[in-house]
Amino acid sequence: MKNTIKELKTFLVLWSTQSLSSLGSSMTNFALTLWLYEKTGSALQTALLSICTYAPYVAMSIFAGALSDRWDKKKVMLICDLFAACCSIAVLFLLKTDRLVPWHMYLLNAINGLMNTVQQPASDVAATLITPQKHYQKTSGLRSLSNSIVTILNPMLATSLYAFAGIEAVIYVDLATFALAFWVLLVFIRIPPIMRKEEAEGESFLSAAGSGLKYLREQPLILLLILFLAGVNFVASAFDAVLPALVLPSPNGGSTVLGLVSSFAGFATLAGSLAATLLPAPANRIRVIYLTMLISLGTENFLLAFARQPFFWCLGQVIGWLPVPLMSANLDVILRSTIPASLQGRVYSCRNTLQFFTIPLGLLFGGFMVDQVCEPFMAAVPSTSLAAALFGTGKGSGAALMMFLLGVLGTAVCLIFRKLLRKYSTNEQAVG
Repeated sequence: MKNTIKELKTFLVLWSTQSLSSLGSSMTNFALTLWLYEKTGSALQTALLSICTYAPYVAMSIFAGALSDRWDKKKVMLICDLFAACCSIAVLFLLKTDRLVPWHMYLLNAINGLMNTVQQPASDVAATLITPQKHYQKTSGLRSLSNSIVTILNPMLATSLYAFAGIEAVIYVDLATFALAFWVLLVFIRIPPIMRKEEAEGESFLSAAGSGLKYLREQPLILLLILFLAGVNFVASAFDAVLPALVLPSPNGGSTVLGLVSSFAGFATLAGSLAATLLPAPANRIRVIYLTMLISLGTENFLLAFARQPFFWCLGQVIGWLPVPLMSANLDVILRSTIPASLQGRVYSCRNTLQFFTIPLGLLFGGFMVDQVCEPFMAAVPSTSLAAALFGTGKGSGAALMMFLLGVLGTAVCLIFRKLLRKYSTNEQAVG
């Protein structure tokens, strides 16, 4: 145990301080969402905050990876953190001078999103460079653990601080966590450089950006896993759009219940992260990836489709989210063990674009299907019909029907890719 901690000392210091800074940033984002909704009363204007943050991530990830691989990882992380802090300071200044308007927030969120797009591949590669390969699964589990803790604590801390001290106090906490993380990274963290090949030194920017895609074309297993997760993200994001429409109108639901149900996703992810950290390496990581997603997408969607009580909604969240960190940890080990460190930044960025572009599509699909297809269909069926018996009656029954359809779709995605991935299972020993 002592040897493990010694070998992971640099990672643990960086991970803990960066996680604290991430919590501060998440609290600010949550508080700004509350502030904007209070000022405008518009769900659309509030949603645009997330869109402005996410759009650069999808659009620019490929190019960000090329930048990350060509530049010093530590400098990239420091510069991106500094820009993000300046955005928070700008918000604070505009608040204090009573000049803050929505377009300011959209612009600053877009800048933050762009900085995160550049920083994430640099951070992923840095984690690889400072971690011995035998500890990849443990560190992946720890990163999932911190994400889970942020998911759980962020709304509680941000809401409480916002209510008692106002949004400015939240931003001050964010800046304090940033200052600590920035100082620790600047002074105490040494990230080993990557020895670049001579041909890579003269590589153009566009060629560097395209090399990530070229690598994926030459690695069918990695590309197939990414496409599989793109399908999973489509179903999962559609689920996110449907869940409020299921819980809020229900006689046993409402906003408080929706908050409770959502929190169970964070607790389940936390438990899954601990399991990923503590469990030994599986014999077949590829099988773990598709089986965990089959359990997640199949069981949760079907359970919520037929359930009417908060207990079963919470249980569905636990079943759906508990396997996710196990999938992520095993995928992370395969990627880190297969992709050369000199290419990881641009390959990870290509992965981000291919894997996550389906999220906004899934959100649109889920919302459209509930409003325009499923709810009208359930409103038209007799109360004595089989559909009414299965999915209920009244508003929310269409969302239940959509959950059932997502269960079918999610199961189909997992079974199709299971068949495609099966031939790679015998090569598992090569990835640890």
